[in-house]
Amino acid sequence: MQVFTFFCVESDGSVPRFDVTPCADDQAARLRAFELLDMHHRCDFVEVWRGAHARPVGGSLVGELRIAWEMSRNLMGAWCEEDFDNLFTPYVFLGQPGLVVSDPAAARRILTSPNYIRPVKAGRTLKPLVGEGVLLAEGETWKRQRKSLAPAFTPAAINDLLPHFVGAGAALAEGLADRRQADLSQAFHHATLDAVLRALFSRRADGEGAHLAEIARRYMEGPAHFNLTDFVSRGADDMTWFDGARRRQGRRWFAIVERLIAERRSQPHDRPRDFLDRLLSLRDEDGAPLPDQEIRDQCGSMLGAGFETTSRLLFWAAYLLALDPKTQSKVRAECAATPAADIQTLNDLKAWPLMRSVLFETLRLYPSAPLIGRQALTADEVEGHAVAPGCIITISPWLIHRHRKLWSAPTDFIPDRFLDQPHPWGVEAFLPFGAGPRVCIGASFALAEAQIVLASLLERFEIGLVGGRPVIPIASISLGPDHAPEFTLTPVT
Repeated sequence: MQVFTFFCVESDGSVPRFDVTPCADDQAARLRAFELLDMHHRCDFVEVWRGAHARPVGGSLVGELRIAWEMSRNLMGAWCEEDFDNLFTPYVFLGQPGLVVSDPAAARRILTSPNYIRPVKAGRTLKPLVGEGVLLAEGETWKRQRKSLAPAFTPAAINDLLPHFVGAGAALAEGLADRRQADLSQAFHHATLDAVLRALFSRRADGEGAHLAEIARRYMEGPAHFNLTDFVSRGADDMTWFDGARRRQGRRWFAIVERLIAERRSQPHDRPRDFLDRLLSLRDEDGAPLPDQEIRDQCGSMLGAGFETTSRLLFWAAYLLALDPKTQSKVRAECAATPAADIQTLNDLKAWPLMRSVLFETLRLYPSAPLIGRQALTADEVEGHAVAPGCIITISPWLIHRHRKLWSAPTDFIPDRFLDQPHPWGVEAFLPFGAGPRVCIGASFALAEAQIVLASLLERFEIGLVGGRPVIPIASISLGPDHAPEFTLTPVT
């Protein structure tokens, strides 16, 4: 199934984009685009394209401010046509030298090297919720935390959390039982939040964890998104006068989590039932238990990494499967043979090879984290490109995953391309969870959650889309849709 992206230049100079899928050929795609644009926009011309601009923008203060403005609305807003052909693109943004790296080997070297750290301002949007947890920590603090947390992410530890995912998936399916249409974007948002809160604290999002769910949902839908000051600021503490909502909601989250930690310490479970139990049982290198503040911050990191991104993965997977009924039927057959309720260990997920491949292909086309930033500590050279101290390295899984020099049929939805890959992380041009020592520690957690929740839905329903309005990917804290389309739900008999 092929995905075409269109852009049109309107009379006011704006450049909206449209993903249109599926179409048999370019001519059919063009005709479909004209139909859609006639329904929704009056434009001057349309052509098949994969970016937001026909030519690079920037090169002047006005152009750079335009980039900052567009990226505050959509992190992919500054890419242009040639970015899907170039492996390296030097740039200067507001006086800051940078290099876009789309060469997979070079990107992996940078992500592995201690010479490159996360830019200091990269954590502005999430720090009020995750504090100094492993998601944002750097240097020796990060190394110590990563080592301490490793026992909480072993297969045996994740196995203990699978019943929480099964419960959240069952609640999702039951909540949709009487519906024939639904906003699955919102449904997955609630389901993954429910799954994470169950796994973190044994709290349901619509039950005893309702206050936590409200804070998390409001934060991710508002303060977590990038704004213009996040792009033009030079540091984590610059231009923070718009961060009041972030700080207020972060304090509310911290207060509730601190109470949960105190309650659990006073009334511990006899065996680990959730992630909080695991954190309370962990010991650092000296054998001391983790301090409450670190436990609190790690809970925030798990929420930040395991809720929003997994929700978006599920949305895009459902979107693609709604457009590809044949693949959807094959995935449903896997789920019928091994229902979600029967999943007890990570090894049981091997019964769903196509489901797994669909999720990997979805992550390729719609990576949950479409942009990774690093900053050079000292001078370096990357494939002949000089890197000065302080240079910003931009690595975009969105570009790499759709790059014309790296993939066959890069815009096609072909789950089979991952079926024969026992370890997709070995595919050099596939970076959905990053690479190197900072590769997402919760990847197996998120993928197990996604598979179980999606299987719970597909066991009960055939899904389709209402109407033909294209869904445009918008990148901020994660890669979401520009609007929430209605899905049809047909009960499986």
